[in-house]
Amino acid sequence: MAYTRGSSSNIIVGAAALFTYEDGLLTDADLPAYVDDVSFKETLDGDVDFRNVGYTMNGLEILFQPDFGEVQVDQVLDVAKLYKQGMQVNLNTAFAESTLENLLFSIAGKDADLTTVALNPTLNLSAGEIGECPVERGLVAVGPGTGDCALSDQVERVYVAYRALSIENVTVSAKRDEATMFEVSFRLLPNDSASYGKIVDRTIPAA
Repeated sequence: MAYTRGSSSNIIVGAAALFTYEDGLLTDADLPAYVDDVSFKETLDGDVDFRNVGYTMNGLEILFQPDFGEVQVDQVLDVAKLYKQGMQVNLNTAFAESTLENLLFSIAGKDADLTTVALNPTLNLSAGEIGECPVERGLVAVGPGTGDCALSDQVERVYVAYRALSIENVTVSAKRDEATMFEVSFRLLPNDSASYGKIVDRTIPAA
């Protein structure tokens, strides 16, 4: 077999469209079915349970941070064995559209904190109370996938996070030489099946 350096079609370049699941925690049953010849982001955009956050900045970044413990023995100078004792997954992005809906999402606020009265939508900056449950929401992102763009088939990669919770500081600014953006870091939590979510490489057959 001839040596192959690699495949340029497996290089992914491009941003993803990010959607929030407005009803809270996300399950596979809540995801709309794939539609032939239609991108999944168009399917989500037409579903009332999902909201497109609009423009983002600096793309989408998912960090997998495993935590390993060490076993040391007298006869080996280095560790003799590693064992996994923890796991953390984060999703980072920046919302370029500084709407109150995106700010509510960024600060993990409750839906009741946002009132959408005509002409005067208002976000109540609530201090919360002791024992209050943190607000978790589902996330879905659709971006380019691996595949040859010269072919008639379209390939996209779908990222699904069942439980996402904003945990980092969020800055709201009004500056002369900068756009107002919400940089946000979501901590992803596993569901009852110990799954954070899934990543699907989907091929859309040409019509």
